Amino acid sequence: MAHTVGGCSLALIFIIVLLLVKANIDACKRGDVTVEPSHVISLGSAVNISCSLKPEQGCSQYPSFNMLILYKFNRRINFLHGHFLSSQVTGLPLGTTVFLCKLACSKNKELRICGAEISVGVVPEQPQNLSCIQKGAHGTVTCIWDRGRDTHLYTAYTLQLNGPKNLTWWKQCDHYCDHLDLGVNLTPELPESSYTAQVTAINSLGSASSLPSTFTFLDIVRPLPPWDIRFKCVNASVNKCILQWRDEGLVLLNRLRYRPNSSKSWKMVHATNAKGRYDVLDLKPFTEYEFQISSKLHLHKGIWSDWSESLRTQTPEEEPTGTLDVWYMKKHIDYSRQQISLFWKNMSMSKARGKILHYRVTLQEVAGVKVTLQNITEHTSWTWVIPRTGNWVVTVSAANSKGSTLPTYINITDLCGAGLLAPRQVSANSKGVDDIMVTWEHPGKAAPAVQEYVVEWRELHPRGDTPPLNWLRSTPYNVSALISENIKPYSCYEINVYALSGDQRGCSSTWGNSKHKAPRRGPYINAISEEKGSVLISWNEIPAQEQMGCILHYRIYWKEQDSNSQPQLCEIPYRVSPNSHSIDSLQPRVTYVLWMTALTAAGESPPGNKREFCLPGKANWSVFVAPSICVAVVIVGIFSMRYFRQKVFVLLSALRPQWCSKEIPDPANSTWAKKYPIMEKTQLPSDRLLTDWSNPEEPELLVINEVLQVTPVFRHPHHPNWPDKGRGVQGHYTSEEDTAYSAPSLPPPKALIAETGQLVDLYKMLGSRGPDSKPEHLTSPLTVLSVDYLPTHEGYLPSNIEYLPSHEDPVTDSLEELEPQHICLSVFPSSSLHPLTFSCDKKLTLDRLKMGCSSLML
Repeated sequence: MAHTVGGCSLALIFIIVLLLVKANIDACKRGDVTVEPSHVISLGSAVNISCSLKPEQGCSQYPSFNMLILYKFNRRINFLHGHFLSSQVTGLPLGTTVFLCKLACSKNKELRICGAEISVGVVPEQPQNLSCIQKGAHGTVTCIWDRGRDTHLYTAYTLQLNGPKNLTWWKQCDHYCDHLDLGVNLTPELPESSYTAQVTAINSLGSASSLPSTFTFLDIVRPLPPWDIRFKCVNASVNKCILQWRDEGLVLLNRLRYRPNSSKSWKMVHATNAKGRYDVLDLKPFTEYEFQISSKLHLHKGIWSDWSESLRTQTPEEEPTGTLDVWYMKKHIDYSRQQISLFWKNMSMSKARGKILHYRVTLQEVAGVKVTLQNITEHTSWTWVIPRTGNWVVTVSAANSKGSTLPTYINITDLCGAGLLAPRQVSANSKGVDDIMVTWEHPGKAAPAVQEYVVEWRELHPRGDTPPLNWLRSTPYNVSALISENIKPYSCYEINVYALSGDQRGCSSTWGNSKHKAPRRGPYINAISEEKGSVLISWNEIPAQEQMGCILHYRIYWKEQDSNSQPQLCEIPYRVSPNSHSIDSLQPRVTYVLWMTALTAAGESPPGNKREFCLPGKANWSVFVAPSICVAVVIVGIFSMRYFRQKVFVLLSALRPQWCSKEIPDPANSTWAKKYPIMEKTQLPSDRLLTDWSNPEEPELLVINEVLQVTPVFRHPHHPNWPDKGRGVQGHYTSEEDTAYSAPSLPPPKALIAETGQLVDLYKMLGSRGPDSKPEHLTSPLTVLSVDYLPTHEGYLPSNIEYLPSHEDPVTDSLEELEPQHICLSVFPSSSLHPLTFSCDKKLTLDRLKMGCSSLML
């Protein structure tokens, strides 16, 4: 099976080859295309192109229509009817141009006859800068040259080397060749022997040879770069370090270059006959260096080798030098304690001269002898709580494996205690994305005493952990400083400038940012409350990443709900805390919509959230004062007229509730009235009266809550207009119980008159009692008051006792002549507050007296 597949593959390949050969043979079967003078011409030359048909290869149907057409690429340049066409072509460009001849037998059909390619080029230029090199003592000779301009034609280069004893080596390379390895090794046996090299370029238009290059073995041999480089320091000290390497044996000269990793410039040294060793003496301690070495076979001749691979190593440590840059902050905790925070900067590599292992901090009171506190830390800050009394001194030093620095002394004093030392006109302006320029003025008369300035800054609203404290020191003559450490765009920084003079300090502060724009959104109002008649607005701080710089002001906007008027605003300066502000221009019982914005130097933020609020409490009485006064004047004017006043009282009497007209039992039939006999001259002891008055067995005698009326006992048959049985005067209802109780108790007329006089005396006595009268005040018998009316809480009771007949006078009027009368003791008297009149002809009996719901109250 395998043999069958292999045979089929060979047969297929053979058929394809035959087809390609046949196609090539039959490419110009209809005619020929000739080119004169040549298919390769120089730039600017002319060429003649001829196209001819072979016999019997014209148009078979229309022999007289034979038309030959010459194409340059796909563009027709000439045509002719017949069997032969010739055309001269000029101005051909560099490179290859294709011409094609076709036969047209009709307008829609063209037959291909033959074609030709014409190449246009230039003669090769003379090769320049021929040089040869041999890599290492055992390498081969390689030469390089500049071939010049492109010929646009196939060009071959031949390199030839001639040496002593008529030795010749040559080698040829193809088109576009500019270097060639002869494969010949020159030996150092004859180092001063001369060699000559030359290169020749040849194409169809001509040839050119370079100038010969003559050299010796030492001239062209380039040593291999050094290898196996090592570095060590004697006694782990940077004072003497040794660099070692390996070279080829013929090397006489070396060059070394080295630099710290943080530097871009090299330091170069030469070493003759170094034999692979060199002592480096000027290195810095605890610094990473990069070393490279190169070699040459002769002091004045030859080629330097390539640089060796880099060796990176670190020098040993040394005892640190200098002192730490220390700064501090104070914070009062309470009346007796304060918190001290110390900060110091990392030492530079040149001063640390090694890895700092720890820092030693000591705290001591100036008046004390012993050290109060000593601490070792690996951090660059330290915090402790100390008493607020006394003067304190802090020392800080750094230590590595070889030793420690000298301590830095700091006297803990108030950083802003000396007001005369405070710098003036402190300002901060942006100087790029990462820089802020801080400027200030000297503190007036205290300027000569200033020893140095300290500029301190920290992020006002950190976006993560506690922001680092940054500071720099400036000479007493400077009034500006450019701060760039830990400066980020669109962040606000609190900047303090301190003036130091001995143990005294003065300070001034400001805010600044390196780049700013309007905040992304306004503050979020979280609460609105009333506080002493004002509106207290509280809000959340804008997140640090959305503040976009230092906020200068807040604006609080408000307007009435559903109002199209422009909102009112209140602009307040920005402060870190508290995030609240009160406004007192809101009207009570009016719903307002409030929102806030924030402003930086770049502009105002979009509004924050909107909150609705209505201030509770009394309305503004100034709005109602004028209408109230007008209404009061009108009412007083109306009531000053008697007619309108009576009408109003009548209306109010009609509106009196029904329970006020409820009938009450007749006092003439009461148990109290029957208990005392009727006498012409009866004197009731005040103590007995009070005792009987307050008798708990007869509580109804004290509180009269029913209407006294004329019972049916006094009804006369000759008075048909009197109310029927069961109904009292003015339609008041009299129960059957009251009627039955009154019927058997009808006294004679004379007895009624005496009883009436006695009861009137009692009522007068009751009327004369005030609400604060006591029982002991009633020490005398009841007497007749000389007033016309007895005042009560709710009405008037007639007291005209002289119009009433005495018990001695005979009764002149019969019961039939007595018209039923009643008295309604009410808040609204029916007589417009005039005394009640009686038509009883100077006679008053208890059975003629009626009392309404407005009874006498003790």
